[in-house]
Amino acid sequence: MTEIADRVLEALTRAPGFEGVTAVDSLTRLGGLTNLVHRVDVAGASVIVRIPGDGTEAYIDRAVEAHNARAAARAGVAPEVLLAEPESGVMITRAVPGIETMTPALFASREGAVARAGRALARLHGSGETFEFRFELFAMIEEYLRVLSTRDVDLPEGYHDVVAAAEPVKAALAQADPPLAPCHCDPLCENFLDDGEVMWIVDWEYSGMNDPLWDVGDLSVEAGLEAAQDAALMAAYFGRAPTAGETGRMVIYKAMCDLLWTLWGLIQHSDGNPADDFWAYATARFERCKALMQDPGFAGHVAAVARG
Repeated sequence: MTEIADRVLEALTRAPGFEGVTAVDSLTRLGGLTNLVHRVDVAGASVIVRIPGDGTEAYIDRAVEAHNARAAARAGVAPEVLLAEPESGVMITRAVPGIETMTPALFASREGAVARAGRALARLHGSGETFEFRFELFAMIEEYLRVLSTRDVDLPEGYHDVVAAAEPVKAALAQADPPLAPCHCDPLCENFLDDGEVMWIVDWEYSGMNDPLWDVGDLSVEAGLEAAQDAALMAAYFGRAPTAGETGRMVIYKAMCDLLWTLWGLIQHSDGNPADDFWAYATARFERCKALMQDPGFAGHVAAVARG
């Protein structure tokens, strides 16, 4: 076996019911920008083994992740957690059978996928579960900037100017004071697993209590949704037409998630993460953020949020 396979097998033996496993039937590497993730088939069972990427302990609290992943499973939107070790960062969950791992292309082509994602988010947000950690956008921007201040990496030109230009957004959100809910906070397409009936959600590294419309706006960005798809997402999420203030919050978060994840991309770039060209990732997100904030309609959305 390879070194990675050995690490996966060794981790699996710490999960309840798998203590005596010495070999697996199959081992399949899955996607993941920062972690080593494998599907393992063994003794008639299928599980997902996640080994954390190097350096992720600097910005991910694994104890919080474990708590929230279990809460999401209780809410019925995430797979059962078999093992979660805050010290090692290893997490093992049940594999969901018969799923497609979503991509932007699949969200565009797979009938009903956008609506299923909206309903899954609504189920999570309305579950009554309480996540540990408060996902605070502007505090996280400051924390990521602090991390980057210790790295040899430049910010995209004008980044601090855009943060300053987001002050009216910060003020509008504070005035609206939206209710908090358990949120995924990092709704990449690949974190959604579709079985054609239900959309499951995985990877709770960045989860916390947040304005639920962050998840909706961020998913729209990640999936590259067009206006009609945004409307379908919001209708499925609310079960009704959204208010102007609700639409405004979703649009605001489309810009703000790019502002935040620009910095995340720069941290990956500074870590030398080989999974992607993270400098290109970060600068593309920053340019998209600027374009949306400079759109003539953006100020109207901010005003609608402030009005509530």
